Amino acid sequence: TPGGPSVPGEENIRGYFEPPAEPDAHQRRWGLKAGQGNWTRWHLHDERFDLRRHPNEFHRFGWVVEIDPHDPAATPVKRTALGRAVHEGAAVGVAKDGRAVVFMGEDARFEYIYRFVSRDPIRPGGAAANRDLLDHGTLAVARFDADGRGRWLPLVHGLGPLTDDNGFADQGEVVVRTREASDRLGGTKMDRPEWTAGGARSGAVYGTLTNNPARGQPGQPGADAANPRAPNPTGHILRWRHGDDLAADGFAWDIVAFGGGDTPGDAFSGPDGLTLDSRGLMWIATDAAAPLTDAEPGSRLWLPRNQLLACDPDAPGGAQPRRFMVAPPGCEVTGPVMTPDCRTLFVNIQHPDPGWPTPDGPPRSATVVITREDGGVVGT
Repeated sequence: TPGGPSVPGEENIRGYFEPPAEPDAHQRRWGLKAGQGNWTRWHLHDERFDLRRHPNEFHRFGWVVEIDPHDPAATPVKRTALGRAVHEGAAVGVAKDGRAVVFMGEDARFEYIYRFVSRDPIRPGGAAANRDLLDHGTLAVARFDADGRGRWLPLVHGLGPLTDDNGFADQGEVVVRTREASDRLGGTKMDRPEWTAGGARSGAVYGTLTNNPARGQPGQPGADAANPRAPNPTGHILRWRHGDDLAADGFAWDIVAFGGGDTPGDAFSGPDGLTLDSRGLMWIATDAAAPLTDAEPGSRLWLPRNQLLACDPDAPGGAQPRRFMVAPPGCEVTGPVMTPDCRTLFVNIQHPDPGWPTPDGPPRSATVVITREDGGVVGT
């Protein structure tokens, strides 16, 4: 963040709790199903993970968490004003008047893109001077209209349908039940919006839509302007612009690139991690669950592994992603970060198959550091 700390998100929270025999409407909205069980079986050893005994424990998770990597003694703080969701990440920018602006996705099918604008401007003095900056402000959900315009709809108790009569007693209920509040406001249901990233050079904001094979299936929403493929097995990348102020309520939007070979350049599937470097180059990390099955091995569309790609999203004729790195089997590529001088690129290899990074050792997630042998700029 501009104040100094980092803001990771809590993701996939439902997989750690044992659901009740008959989940209520709120629990069902968050993906809890009767007889589903959970990933970890932690509830057998710690009853806090058993929603049959502690139904509110689930609400402690799904937040953006602020940590200070420069102070090992600092206590992580869950910034609940930013809303509760399956947060894949957060991207922080600065509004025209100096306030912090946070863009967030939610890694789930038919969920939403969010924005938070702080009440107060960023103060000089780093983390110590901005301890409560993200505790006060306005959370909003995005609506993408068919005419290429969009609007941020405020998730504020008492505005529109977010009232006690509709089950929202106060702002606490609005942020705990962010999904239901967004449903009420009519936010646009997206194809797994995972990462967001801002372009310092252009002022645009970008978001990855990883995939959604359920779109258009019986009982599910069909295609819309911002999610035009039904089904959408390979994902796409969206862009929106607020003019000269990230805090503006309205924006214009367009689609930068489609997965599955429908965009010029190298084919990709499952865009996930995203960053823009100081030159304005976009780096796209993929998390495709499986190879594209409609292509022959060796063809342009045969993608047996995940990868990292780069492109200029503002290039004449549109973005043309180029493959930069192919990852080991079984992994997700995530967390790309470029240093300001563009001479060092960091990227994470998450949950690789056995045999990586050493043939005889257990599989290990790792951060890979990429530099040029001549010490020059990466990605020229």
